[in-house]
Amino acid sequence: MKIINYKKTPYKTLYNGAKIPVIGMGTFGSDNYDAQTIAEAVKKAITMGYRHIDCASVYGNEKEIGNVIKELIDDGIVTREELWITSKVWNDKHNEVAEACRQSLDDLNLEYLDLYLVHWPFPNHHPPHCDVNSRQEDAVPYIHENYMRTWAQMEKLLEFGMVKNIGTSNMTIPKMQLLLRDCKIKPVINQMEIHPHFQQVELFNFLIENEIGVTGFSPIGSPKRPERDRTPEDTVDIEDPVIVTIAERLQVHPAVVCIIWAVQRGQITIPFSVKEDKLYNNLKSIIEYKLTDNEMESIAQIDKGSRLIKGQVFLWKSAKSWRDIWN
Repeated sequence: MKIINYKKTPYKTLYNGAKIPVIGMGTFGSDNYDAQTIAEAVKKAITMGYRHIDCASVYGNEKEIGNVIKELIDDGIVTREELWITSKVWNDKHNEVAEACRQSLDDLNLEYLDLYLVHWPFPNHHPPHCDVNSRQEDAVPYIHENYMRTWAQMEKLLEFGMVKNIGTSNMTIPKMQLLLRDCKIKPVINQMEIHPHFQQVELFNFLIENEIGVTGFSPIGSPKRPERDRTPEDTVDIEDPVIVTIAERLQVHPAVVCIIWAVQRGQITIPFSVKEDKLYNNLKSIIEYKLTDNEMESIAQIDKGSRLIKGQVFLWKSAKSWRDIWN
């Protein structure tokens, strides 16, 4: 296995001084890979030099990943202090945040998480491997008072020493404005879908202006996303002529260009792969390659507003379309 010195990976300093690696390995297998396969990929990733692993209870693989983390620490491959481990409270645990966090800690064989996120701003949830028409009978729209009760529990986790940092995911500007108005401790990071065809410029700039870090998921356009998240109007980032042309100059896969762009733009990126060569190339790319100013500007011009993870399964009865989730 090719190894990259983890100290070469750039870090981003968050508003509270915490330092997070700008690239991590995502662990949502889009319903395509079993838990053990993903855990083995995490083992490869950490061994080759990754120090940031993005997890979530709903992905159904934290126990297997936890076994790998324990093994690597016990074998002296990595120390706990070198790792940045993120997890997320799932929607059905908004009223039981500490319990959910404790379960993730137990599954991951950890005493603390580096970052814990509220996965979605709704309590609405869905069964694993459901289709696009699946709906929770008592699903509700965003209710700020309820979200703040969840956030207060998140803040308590810091007091308990269960987590080092707390953050949000899948938020919008209006929801973030309300949270920043009412919270005691503001999030260090918001995790959101970002790729060249969906750059979320307005939200990105809002977060940066408020000193909130940005983690982008689906950085290459999530080509293997679940069938429930596919619609005819979706676009394919890695087939865009601008991305392909840059890839040809660098002699890399177009997906790698998307990852370089993400980091160079100033966000944290968490690409997923179970393949050793792709894991290696993703990590290597952000250390060895740089896009020109003209290339960065060219990518800025191909934003199509093409949201791929629409969240239809979280819709409530009165909702007219998936766009209601993102208002």
